[in-house]
Amino acid sequence: MSENKSEKRSELSNTSHVILHSPDSAGQMIQQADSDDQLIALWLHGRPKNTQRGYRREIDRFIDFVKKPFRSVKLIDLQAFADHLGQSLKPSSANRAMSAVKSLLAFGHRLGYLQFDVGRALKLPGFRDELSERIISETEVLRIISLEPNPRNRAILLTFYAGGFRVSEICALKWRHLQDRDSTGQITVFAKGEKTRSVLMPRSAWDTLMTLRGDASLEAPVFRSRKKGHLCESAVWRVVKKATKRAGIPKEVSCHWFRHAHASHSLDRGAPIHLVQATLGHSCVATTGRYLHARPSDSSGSYLPLG
Repeated sequence: MSENKSEKRSELSNTSHVILHSPDSAGQMIQQADSDDQLIALWLHGRPKNTQRGYRREIDRFIDFVKKPFRSVKLIDLQAFADHLGQSLKPSSANRAMSAVKSLLAFGHRLGYLQFDVGRALKLPGFRDELSERIISETEVLRIISLEPNPRNRAILLTFYAGGFRVSEICALKWRHLQDRDSTGQITVFAKGEKTRSVLMPRSAWDTLMTLRGDASLEAPVFRSRKKGHLCESAVWRVVKKATKRAGIPKEVSCHWFRHAHASHSLDRGAPIHLVQATLGHSCVATTGRYLHARPSDSSGSYLPLG
């Protein structure tokens, strides 16, 4: 009997040790990664493809710099990497890279792969918010669109602005994602973080899109390449760059600037902030809101100067 009690006390002691020393706050056993590469794969799993590519690029930059396994990384290595980034990148880009590294190391610690979360001790520096510098005026946006001679490219620019879409969403559009809605139309996108949202388009933008349809099938890309497939993101970026230069805009405008412009201009013209958030997909959709967003009765694009 005493032997059984001794075994039970031993089991309880071992269990307490696991709970107290496990990095998992719930005290549950978590399967560990077996290598740095596996840790990265687990950390990236389930994230949008564009996010995976961006994070992987930042982690590769870190690996090339420290030249040691993650379990050997110390705070001084992170500080040196942060200083290196500060000399070669803009503050916002450096912050983004360090945030990715800190997130990975924290994940490795929670998983039990890393003994310490060395990134927790590194405080990211504040940096100047440059968003206001990335917002072009209504006049500039309309000039960029109106001076584009290519019908497909003009439709791309107009759709960027009218719907506040991301470049990945524009490139992925198929005709089955577009639906007629009485006097206008609706575009459904499968967005960052696997969220789905539906956006009502202003009439003028919808009509412009419809001129591209022809006899294309529902599965055909809305914006086709020369080989009849989906346009790649780099091709769309070139469209935006050339259009901006043609319009005489002395700024390095990117695709995302049209999204910034959509948000800023629609808010300035009285669009409710919750409507802008829903149109752009910035926040999680509440349960009741799912029904509203499936067939929206309004869109922040309706407040833009597009008719």
